[in-house]
Amino acid sequence: MALLEVAANSVASALAAQAGGASRIELCATLEAGGTTPSHGAIARAREGLTIPLYVLIRPRAGDFAYDELELAAMLDDIAHCRSLGCDGVVVGALTPHGEVDRSACARCVEAADGMGIAFHRAFDLAADKPATLEVLIDLGFERVLTSGGAPSAMAGAALLSQLVAQAGERITVMPGAGIAPDNLAALRELTRAREFHASASRRLPSVMRHAPADPLGMGAGETRTDVETVRALVAALAAIGR
Repeated sequence: MALLEVAANSVASALAAQAGGASRIELCATLEAGGTTPSHGAIARAREGLTIPLYVLIRPRAGDFAYDELELAAMLDDIAHCRSLGCDGVVVGALTPHGEVDRSACARCVEAADGMGIAFHRAFDLAADKPATLEVLIDLGFERVLTSGGAPSAMAGAALLSQLVAQAGERITVMPGAGIAPDNLAALRELTRAREFHASASRRLPSVMRHAPADPLGMGAGETRTDVETVRALVAALAAIGR
């Protein structure tokens, strides 16, 4: 059966996704910037509260995916922390300045994840040659790659996603993500034949603050959180699709 992974930007979002029927969580922070590594405390509390698989995004900063040695060292430390907490896997990605997979950095992440699953995030969408990149990821031992097909949304990238799913076969899972909603999931499944899908299923909550001064820094708005009902609608759409 097709399954849904939810990108959760907090422990509360992760628990909401689980309550809505998600099959797996990708825990991250600063989702509005494409996601970065969540705090160690957030990872620990999510691991404690979840019964479904928990993968953690390992991305030391927003911006591009070319990392120096200090950044890579931090990533390896974060992977080790996830292992120590019993996380099911991590989500990583590193590119060279020329848009190729940074084989050395990624191989070190795969090695550090020993015993956990490992997926490649949407750095894939910035790779220069995506079919060739897919073969590199297979060779390195990645189990899954998240991608929009190099487009702003998975629907816009559906043609390439279909090609990548066919190319991957059973060797690696190609998981469409970006702009996935209950009303386009069936069409995306039909177009790509993918078996796993990724969504944040989030909405903006009103602020609980009663003291509301002028906010020139824009920091007084309510949080964005995974919405249980949206997750349920996505899960129901997948169930209706079947195999």
